[in-house]
Amino acid sequence: MSTHYSLLFYLKKPKNYVSGSKPIYMRITVDGIPKEVSTGKECDPYKWNSGTNRAKGTKEDIKTLNSYLDTIDHKIADIHLQMTKSGAEITAEFIKLKYLGKDIQRKTLMDVFREHNEQMKALLGNGFKPNTLKGYNSSLSHIGLYLHDSYGIEDIEARKIDHAFVVGYEFFLRSSKGCSEVSAAKYMKHFRKIVKICIAHRWITEDPFAFYKNTAKARPKEYLTKDELDRMEQRTFSIARLEHVRDIFVFSCYTGLSYADTKKLTVNDIAKGVDGKLWILTNREKTNTTSNIPLLPKALAIFEKYRHYPPCEAKGLVLPVLSNQKMNSYLKEIADLCGIAKELTFHMSRHTFATTVTLSNNVPIETVSKMLGHTDLKTTQHYAKLLDTRVASDMDRLEETLVNKTTKHDSLMSKVSFGKIPNASMQPCLNTDKAG
Repeated sequence: MSTHYSLLFYLKKPKNYVSGSKPIYMRITVDGIPKEVSTGKECDPYKWNSGTNRAKGTKEDIKTLNSYLDTIDHKIADIHLQMTKSGAEITAEFIKLKYLGKDIQRKTLMDVFREHNEQMKALLGNGFKPNTLKGYNSSLSHIGLYLHDSYGIEDIEARKIDHAFVVGYEFFLRSSKGCSEVSAAKYMKHFRKIVKICIAHRWITEDPFAFYKNTAKARPKEYLTKDELDRMEQRTFSIARLEHVRDIFVFSCYTGLSYADTKKLTVNDIAKGVDGKLWILTNREKTNTTSNIPLLPKALAIFEKYRHYPPCEAKGLVLPVLSNQKMNSYLKEIADLCGIAKELTFHMSRHTFATTVTLSNNVPIETVSKMLGHTDLKTTQHYAKLLDTRVASDMDRLEETLVNKTTKHDSLMSKVSFGKIPNASMQPCLNTDKAG
């Protein structure tokens, strides 16, 4: 493998040349094999110095031309250096192609995005969930609309994606598509993944996200207070479907299971735990992480209530869970009947478990995180930030500590005042020096 090359600039005589300027070509030679490339510039033969391979003179146009040729010289040198470092085969042809940009495989953004989604589709159930694919398909649609509306094109070469394209896409999501900060951040995350794939394959050489920063803040997580949860539990419903939905929701409030995990929960997922009591031993549908949860008395009561319910018993399920759409629809009816002003959704039960049921009752956040099946403790910490009750109880303990310290101090000073404890500051000084 050769690591040496030579570069020569010269004037090439065009066909049927009579007089005037000639085009400037460069000849790249490796191992005696030359390749010629036009520089796109011309020079009068009287102004060309064959010894220096540059134009001669001091006028501004001559200086500009020579500067341009110097730039090409440096570019070829950089290409040669990169090829040497990477261990690539070095030939005059390869250097020429790299200089012209013809060695780079051209990939378009939409093609890469489609390929990614097709691969994800093929792996459904083996590391990916249908809802994840649905989100990426929505992202693909949004990118297509952005290209059409903002650039008037159907696709774009991956290498042309720059910082302006990135920030323009976020603005498009927030303005034209009306996405919230959180939704826009999710689509930008999808887009960033596709860009990283392009960078890994060197279809993009510079990261267009290098100076991009997302400032979206997660919306506060809604949950039921203890009073609201008590009202729901104690409410009597004359309509069976509302009673069923309430029971399922409350079950989730005391187990922290999501809708998908509650729906797929079977009787076989409930077994004796390390303490000899019944536990839910399952894996989360979303992340496939282990989620082992002791059955609290109220959740256990609901489990027993539906244990022999025919629709559940026939399928081996723990609860008669309806579609997510119906569950959320009926929960809104239940909220009205229970005087709960919040927009009740099934996922709020999981938030309630994390806040009202566990963290508010001083269950360590690490334990809560493990039961929820979170892969990152930071996810659980979002719930801890919501709890004014935790702040209040912590301040109550601090107040009690300060009061106890003050009481002890006052008692000590009282004993000193009555002479029960000698006060060092009031004792006479004893002179231990002997008289000389």
